[in-house]
Formats: sequence, structure tokens, C-alpha cells
Amino acid sequence: MDARLDPALKVAEFLLQIKAVKLSPKKPFTWASGWKSPIYCDNRKTLSYPAVRTYIRQQFVQAIEHEFGRPDMIAGVATGGIAHGALVAHDMGLPFVYVRSGAKEHGMKNMVEGDLSTGRNVVVVEDLVSTGKSSLAAVTALREEGCEVKGMASIFTYGFDEARVAFDNSKVKLHSLTNYSILLDQALHSGYITEKDLLPLNEWRKDPSTWGKVAA
Repeated sequence: MDARLDPALKVAEFLLQIKAVKLSPKKPFTWASGWKSPIYCDNRKTLSYPAVRTYIRQQFVQAIEHEFGRPDMIAGVATGGIAHGALVAHDMGLPFVYVRSGAKEHGMKNMVEGDLSTGRNVVVVEDLVSTGKSSLAAVTALREEGCEVKGMASIFTYGFDEARVAFDNSKVKLHSLTNYSILLDQALHSGYITEKDLLPLNEWRKDPSTWGKVAA
């Protein structure tokens, strides 16, 4: 399908165009976890491109209203989800809070920053979901503050089985604007990769930790 007609493909195309996502099966990247990976994703780059961030904001708003219904407020996950979450909250005319990656070591020692008295149910905005651990830690922090989490919306997800199980176990619905499979389809269609590149890219997706050990 033409990327102009399918929002998920268009988001994928934008990520590839601005190099927020880089695919390099021949020269893998090394993640902070130590995994070798043929893909690197930095969705913070989307904020530097007005047309891209506007489209992503619009898709977030549509997805939230369709998938979760209008919440009382929006929460962004530090750090990549904060700016996008604030843009979405502004567009929807809703209060905004954000969740730190860890509690402050001074003052009120908050994990969640903002006025939580403005609403009880919330949709969480995230830029990237990989294993789901940090994303779901944000959900836990909000729940501990008494919030009802209606769900999470992210720009991109790798679609790892580990993440799917974790979200299911935490009873959190995740909706991503685009994902790894759609990205590969668009990358192939647009000439960013060749048919030959698909094999290692798909093998990595099946078991990224094992693929990393083999690639190393």
C-alpha cells in the first residue's frame, strides 16, 4: 500500500527519511544492554522536523481518541515521550504530567511530575517500546499515585514477544503508530534495504539477544 494512504507506513517512511531509524544489518549497532542490533532508533529526532512532529501528533490524537476514548489527562514517559506527550495534551486541551525514569533524590522525591489532581484517568505517551520494562515502570508509578491508566500510545515498537507478554500481564493496552514489520515493508518498498537484507533483519527480530551473540 502507498505510504500516503496508510498512516503507519507514512510514519515509518518519515522515520527512515530523517534517519530517526537506521537499518544496518552488515554493521550492527550495540545497544546499551550490550545487544548487537541491525537497527537503531532515536525518535527524538522527529522533534526537529515540524512536518514530521505535526503528523505524529495528529496520529497520536486520532489513535488515543479511537483506541482509548478521551482521557482526563496525558502522561509522557521520560525522556522521549515528554515532548510528544505535551504536544498531544496541548492539541487535545488536556492536562499533562510526566513520569521520571527514577524518583528525584531531593525535595518531594517525585516519580510523577505535574498536578495529578486534574484528573484520574490517563493515557501514556511513549516514543519507543522495546522490552517494555521502562514503559511499564511508568505505568506502575502512575497507578501507585491512584491513576487509572487507560492505555499507552507509542510512536514505534519492535514487537518483541517479551514486551507483548509484559503488557498483557500488566493489563495495559498498547497502540503503536508503526512497528518493526511495517518499517521493514516500507524500507524495502522505498529502497532503503534490499531483499537480501531482510533475512538478517527478520532473524534478529525472532531472538535479538541470540542474534547479537552470533553477530558478535
